[in-house]
Amino acid sequence: MEAPHDNPAAETAPDPAGPTAPGPTAPGTIAPGPAGTAAPGEPAGAVPEAVSLTLTVTSPEQMRELGRRLAGVLAPGDLVMLTGELGAGKTTLTRGLGEGLGVRGAVTSPTFVIARVHPSLTGGPALVHVDAYRLGGGLDEMEDLDLDVSLPESVVVVEWGDGKVEELSDDRLRVLIDRATGDTDDERREVTLVGVGARWAGLRAELS
Repeated sequence: MEAPHDNPAAETAPDPAGPTAPGPTAPGTIAPGPAGTAAPGEPAGAVPEAVSLTLTVTSPEQMRELGRRLAGVLAPGDLVMLTGELGAGKTTLTRGLGEGLGVRGAVTSPTFVIARVHPSLTGGPALVHVDAYRLGGGLDEMEDLDLDVSLPESVVVVEWGDGKVEELSDDRLRVLIDRATGDTDDERREVTLVGVGARWAGLRAELS
């Protein structure tokens, strides 16, 4: 489960814990969605050039491996928005992203600090991991966190970011994680990746 939302404050991630090598192939079945349609949850016509994929993930390790694979297509300045209820696997996916990017520090939920910066150990972009549950949204509020990093030179991953951080970039990758509801141990997740903007026009090909 992900932690409750209390005591926000910005901080930099703790030291050591080297990078983990990316795994071989991402699990799951990819079902391409129609190109040029609005992203799920957004009004039709409001989001041009959206490309979507749906993958089935059946375990936390597969979710982590998906994150490692996604890291291979991310670049400085990319904005990734994660949507899913508590325990859906948002932080697990981000942990895989951190491993794939080769960043410093263990990736954990930033609930209590709002944001953590994980510097690269490989000369690549830093990972900025944000919990936007308490944020009103927007670039100004992100800058108020006093993060010791330039956002355009980093990969920014935002949990609970829908309707709050879209103005950070016209191009963004939305990750929607659906899990079985109710009292169940079912670890199956349906992960929908929605690439918005020209930056993500090749999303389907990059993850094939």
